[in-house]
Amino acid sequence: MKVQIPRGTQDILPEQAKVWQWIEEKMREVTKQYHYKEIRTPIFEHTDIFARGVGDTTDIVQKEMYSFQDRGGRDLTLRPEGTAAVVRSFVENKMYGDPNQPVKLYYVGPMFRYERPQSGRYRQFVQFGVEALGSQDPAIDAEVIGLAMDIYKQVGLKNLNLVINSLGDKESRANHREALIQHFQPRIDEFCKDCQNRLEKNPLRILDCKVDRDHELMKTAPSILDYLNDESKVYFEKVCQYLTDLGIEYTIDPKLVRGLDYYNATTFEIMSSAAGFGAITTLCGGGRYNGLVEEFGGPETPGIGFALSIERLIAALEAENVQLNLPHEIDFYLIALGDRAKDYSVKLLNDLRHNGFSADRDYTNRKMKAQLKSADRLSAKYVLILGEDELDQGIIQMKNMQTSEQKEIHLQSFIEEIKQLVI
Repeated sequence: MKVQIPRGTQDILPEQAKVWQWIEEKMREVTKQYHYKEIRTPIFEHTDIFARGVGDTTDIVQKEMYSFQDRGGRDLTLRPEGTAAVVRSFVENKMYGDPNQPVKLYYVGPMFRYERPQSGRYRQFVQFGVEALGSQDPAIDAEVIGLAMDIYKQVGLKNLNLVINSLGDKESRANHREALIQHFQPRIDEFCKDCQNRLEKNPLRILDCKVDRDHELMKTAPSILDYLNDESKVYFEKVCQYLTDLGIEYTIDPKLVRGLDYYNATTFEIMSSAAGFGAITTLCGGGRYNGLVEEFGGPETPGIGFALSIERLIAALEAENVQLNLPHEIDFYLIALGDRAKDYSVKLLNDLRHNGFSADRDYTNRKMKAQLKSADRLSAKYVLILGEDELDQGIIQMKNMQTSEQKEIHLQSFIEEIKQLVI
């Protein structure tokens, strides 16, 4: 039997995991500043949650979901995205009754889509997402977009392009829908089968087609911006004004529709313009989904959110050659020379760890030079050296690995002296 990882998945090894942990910590710091709280939903849900929420005309539902029946004959699906599950939880747990509105949530976890693996895209991938439910204020749109931009800036990305659009309200979309049908219908047979199926069901999705994106009718398709009613225009202008007030540069793209059926009003994408990043430049996407809560049986509740792939974020960091300021791996590396010193080191390590320090030692009987190399590879802040002579004198040597300064610490007051020198 050949032991091999499934196609479209990856092992995140310890050195890579340090980068992931650092990025996730930065995300949590930003969401805390914006007062968003974490929510954790199941990795699988009833299939209908995604079919109804994401939309049965989307590629996700039609082609990419990992669906199965359990032993009870129930149709279940590994979550392909986060919003539908969060909204399901919002309704089921009656979070709309929370006196603190809007409800501001974030999530981070694995998602699953059966699609062709390529650079930065996997069949199991990790999404970080934000959802704000319960406000129709355009300022919350700007806040959500600003939060996403802040995350990318906090991790060190600079080559970012924000693209925004408005899909309008129900009336605006209905008028635009009719214009799109009239535009594409005479030559719809020149388009792919998916676009032909979408013409009557959801013609807006034709604009998101990757197969026919260079067709001449795509370039002359009616713009949603020309069909926005006064209310939708004012709303979108407010969002744009708030972004300007926040110092966030943006480009308006009337063809930006996103790939999920639940979007309406504000939509946006953040893209990388870094050289060598690849043909697929999108890092993050999101928008409004007013009506999704009602679709799941809840009261009328507007919502807006975004999702970003951590894999894509890491690829952008590599494209920009961003040097991450990762923390030291450990505080102390303890070198014990001689049997008595090794025995004594067991308690010293325990004392360090129980007093809030990270610490390790050699367990393979290597020479002192090899252990010093290990300490250096682990980026240890300090090295503690304990030999038989030091043990007899009741001391231990402490070396600062950055300055090479060395001090003697008394074993009898070991933790107290360490804290005075380090904290």
